[in-house]
Amino acid sequence: MRVSDDPTVLVIGGGATGTGIARDLALRGVDVALVDRGGLGSGTSGRSHGLLHSGARYAEGDAEGARECIEENRTLREIAGGCVRDTGGLFVRLDGDDPDYFAEKLAACEEIGIETERLDEAAVRERVPGLADEVADAFAVPDGVIYPSRLVAANAADAERHGAAVHPHAPVEDVTVADGAVETVRVGGAVDATLSPDVVVNATGAWADAIAGMAGVEVGMAPSRGVMVSVEYGGLEPVLNRCRDPDDGDIVVPHDGEVVLGTTSVPVSDPDDYETADWEVERSVEECAAMLPAVADAAEVRRWWGVRPLYAPDEAGENRRGISRGFTLLDHERDGAAGLYSVVGGKLT
Repeated sequence: MRVSDDPTVLVIGGGATGTGIARDLALRGVDVALVDRGGLGSGTSGRSHGLLHSGARYAEGDAEGARECIEENRTLREIAGGCVRDTGGLFVRLDGDDPDYFAEKLAACEEIGIETERLDEAAVRERVPGLADEVADAFAVPDGVIYPSRLVAANAADAERHGAAVHPHAPVEDVTVADGAVETVRVGGAVDATLSPDVVVNATGAWADAIAGMAGVEVGMAPSRGVMVSVEYGGLEPVLNRCRDPDDGDIVVPHDGEVVLGTTSVPVSDPDDYETADWEVERSVEECAAMLPAVADAAEVRRWWGVRPLYAPDEAGENRRGISRGFTLLDHERDGAAGLYSVVGGKLT
């Protein structure tokens, strides 16, 4: 569908957040257009490890974020089952890992309402025969695998079916503000037009500051990069999570004859221009091999980096693992740009 020159809402960003917003608005009968500078899902959404979080990873440190995770987990299974594989997940404590942390996480999951099952050694090894001998304790959670490209495409297609105009390869080039409100948005590429929407939703994730900056607004993103390493390994069914304070290389996600090992967390200033380092790959493999030893010598299939869209206007430190993964909606009327909203933070699942 061709974008009109004056849509009621213009959504900028074609990832999971942007396409989800466009679909929701279209279902409500709103005249909505979506644009993205690249292909759909070409930013953060397409560069994840594909973990459908149960929320257990964040349960003891970010209860609100964990609660959002398990609610979204259940919703996605119900309405987007074709985008999800129900693998289940395990949190495993190795010898030397803090048993009090294990107990705290388990209790936090139960308090939030995340389903758990404490497993003895025989039950754990029945589920994952290749686990390390050093596994001391474990519990099961409703993690799973999600296919981001399917989810984004399904959201976009359903938005279009309900009247939305969806245009990839249409970069925003300028945003003009007059009398304290957004007036026009210049879109290039496949659209090549100046639009006059009533509302602009900035759903560009790690790139939110760049779009907001065109309107003279600063958001306060604190992006961090992380590596994913896919290696050949068949037969793993559940997601594996190391039960310790979040650190490098503590997640193994199964994917059809491969597993994805990850990840790291390194601050970046520009989500389009950042260095990558071999130590990130080496550390991720080494740490994941502590849970699943065979991956240490498994053939590497590919490696890639993604950038997390972390929102932390008051934090600029090196350690960004503690920043909430929850969503924040910013109304930029307070910044002199009425009609512009930024949806920041959050995560795929």
